Amino acid sequence: MSPSEPTIRFGIMGCADIARKVSRAINLAPNARIAAVASRSLEKAAAFARANNLPADAKIYGSYESLLDDPDIDVAYLPLPTTLHLKWATLAAQKKKHVLLEKPVAVTVAELDQILAACEANGVQFMDGTMWVHHPRTAKMREFLDDKHRFGELGTIHSCFTFAAPDSFLKDNIRVKPDLDSLGALGDAGWYGVRAILWAAGYHLPKTAVATRATVLSEQGVILACGASLHWEDGKSATFHCSFLTHMTMFLTAIGTQGTLQLNDFIIPFEEHEASFSTASQARFNDQVTGWEPGPVTEVVAIDGVPQEVCMIGEMARLVGEIKASGAGKVEMEWGMRSRKTQQVLNAVKESIEKGFVPVQIA
Repeated sequence: MSPSEPTIRFGIMGCADIARKVSRAINLAPNARIAAVASRSLEKAAAFARANNLPADAKIYGSYESLLDDPDIDVAYLPLPTTLHLKWATLAAQKKKHVLLEKPVAVTVAELDQILAACEANGVQFMDGTMWVHHPRTAKMREFLDDKHRFGELGTIHSCFTFAAPDSFLKDNIRVKPDLDSLGALGDAGWYGVRAILWAAGYHLPKTAVATRATVLSEQGVILACGASLHWEDGKSATFHCSFLTHMTMFLTAIGTQGTLQLNDFIIPFEEHEASFSTASQARFNDQVTGWEPGPVTEVVAIDGVPQEVCMIGEMARLVGEIKASGAGKVEMEWGMRSRKTQQVLNAVKESIEKGFVPVQIA
């Protein structure tokens, strides 16, 4: 943080589990601070503040409206159920609060478009809460994918994120409640796989999505596990799988004409202080077909004490600081575009499931 960089004040709207991680990140970020927390109950907000070491001067609110009416809040962080995003993110933008919105960002693309329109009309920054894209490792992996000699042209991508949720989760968690988060595992875990695929493909949208028949629905019709294949006009393809029902796995593989990128912890690194990925370039079998030449290389990326979620908060605070300094309300639209494309693919996959696993065109 430079001496001239302002400290951006965050207000936390809701006390979901993920808010604990993000509040820690705000506390660690040099250009951000927690100015307030709100819940539908004052007691719950106060308990969250105590449990998560919020600053002593952080304001405690018993309603979301009160936080949004606070002129000392720059950014509203919303870890709310997905069905509440449209109402509260739109209102936050109308109150001139910059919006950091948990994923999935909306139930439909149409809802997200309303949120993004409100942010643009009010000159506020939008960003979703996908943390891994801010990790220094991600930039290093991008360098490999962009190297035509080592990686070549992208051909196919495979991604998976699953975790075995306990019975209590499958019964009571908001992510399996159709009135709170109707996208289920597709919105929660599938968001990461789709975002990773789009990231590897330079955020070029596929033409079609086809859901696999291995979809599992709850008794209420919420997706507990699903997958899909994605297809581009130029011949690229991708697959992803997401589930609340199987052991924790989070891999990403991108295969090019000259090389391959692989990692097994792309969402949350195995260790907070460092992360790694594996690359192979121009590999062949050796003469006796007993091994590879050359073998894969593992690159380790240290984080210098700044976890990926702190990088996310730092980037959001930097963008907001620049907007405040310029006074012109010039927002970075790229973040909204990435969220929208992710949402487009999610909704196409859901439509494919609902129509009997047929191919669905992505506009």
